[in-house]
Amino acid sequence: MKLKPSDMVRFVLGRVGVRDSSVVVGPAIGEDSAIVDMGSFYLVLHSDPITGAVANIGWLSVHIASNDVAVRGARPRWLLPVILLPEGSGVDLVDSITAQIDEAARELGAMVVGGHTEYTPSLDRPIISMTAVGVVEKDKLVVTGGARVGDYVIMTKSAGIEGTSILATDFREKLLEKGVPVSIIEKARGYTRMISVVREALTLADMRYATSMHDPTEGGLVGGLTEVAYASGKTIEVWEDRIPVSEETRIICRALNVNPLKLVSSGVLIATIPGNKVEEALRELEKIGVKATVIGRVKEYNGVLLELHRVDGGIERYDEVHVEDELMRLVSEEYKAD
Repeated sequence: MKLKPSDMVRFVLGRVGVRDSSVVVGPAIGEDSAIVDMGSFYLVLHSDPITGAVANIGWLSVHIASNDVAVRGARPRWLLPVILLPEGSGVDLVDSITAQIDEAARELGAMVVGGHTEYTPSLDRPIISMTAVGVVEKDKLVVTGGARVGDYVIMTKSAGIEGTSILATDFREKLLEKGVPVSIIEKARGYTRMISVVREALTLADMRYATSMHDPTEGGLVGGLTEVAYASGKTIEVWEDRIPVSEETRIICRALNVNPLKLVSSGVLIATIPGNKVEEALRELEKIGVKATVIGRVKEYNGVLLELHRVDGGIERYDEVHVEDELMRLVSEEYKAD
């Protein structure tokens, strides 16, 4: 679970050592990755932990960290995993994790160039913190805080992709107990393969369509939208009936009493696009086999970050950037119950 923004500001964001003038974007709420000016290009760096998943943790770590590099317009090239293993776990666990990392890195054309692996006391599950690094041409750089008034908000695929896959894998027995069909669970487990947004992010950046891009992780789609709004100093309004939610996600979330719009959503790309480029951007994404949907628009800041127009006619307003993720809430409740 992420720290509250107030605690981030108080204890983290101001404690960065010596200020370096080559850092274009450093630690900031809502921004996906650091950007460093290297003269003729920008270096893009991002670190991300995987703590809520067990199965596919190695594969996930590569793609989730790489997503946050790609939304800057940079192709992920170098990886540094820190792998923490429970004491007493066998070599079969590290074998599985590193094989997954190797597979995912090959899919992206990236290389593991360093990192660390150890057995760590008091862990009941493996944890990976992955750092991904890439470079981007200066005129193709995209930042989270670039959304402009009048832009349309698009999202790719459907809400809660990563969370649906994790729930179907790690909560399989509970879902079966609640009557969820095996066919639904198995199809949802396959959602893992949709978690990368590298192709769509680089397409939008290369064509210079997006004013901002963001990979919604903790807090799901709602959390991602508030982060774009916060970083951009704008208000975003979206309509619930326009947000794609797959049948598998709906069934699994209903069974576990989970809100799919607040479920960790790696695999979804949020982008803001000027009105005169929206249709062209959607066509280009369709050419690479990625379904995208217009779900809202960007407005002048009116005191709230996000206005979610519900299907029942009500408006749900979010004035803080911190949104509790449904997967982390569920994992916490299960841990306490044990």
